[in-house]
Amino acid sequence: MRIKRGNAGVKRHKKILKLAKGFIGARSRIFKVANIAVMKALKYAYRDRRTTKRNMRRLWIVRINAAVRERGMSYSRFVNACKKANIVVNRKMLADLAVKDPEAFNVIFETISK
Repeated sequence: MRIKRGNAGVKRHKKILKLAKGFIGARSRIFKVANIAVMKALKYAYRDRRTTKRNMRRLWIVRINAAVRERGMSYSRFVNACKKANIVVNRKMLADLAVKDPEAFNVIFETISK
């Protein structure tokens, strides 16, 4: 006589297939294939949440560097001058100012230059 597990298996399958919604072909319909696809997708999502943080920081640094070089200074000297002038604005905000509000960035730059 075989043992049935009630609705536990059905619930588990439904949970995985719900996560696989939007995947192409069998990956969204067949549990065995969908389960592998979902596990891989979750692994990539976990890894890339960390990678995104690194990439965004690199982007902010590139933007600040570009804005500072227009004004005749290098990024490293700018960051050092910020620390010495006791200006504690993070890279995200500095990059945002450099792109969207150059006047405000100019004010910070002038403060540092003195």
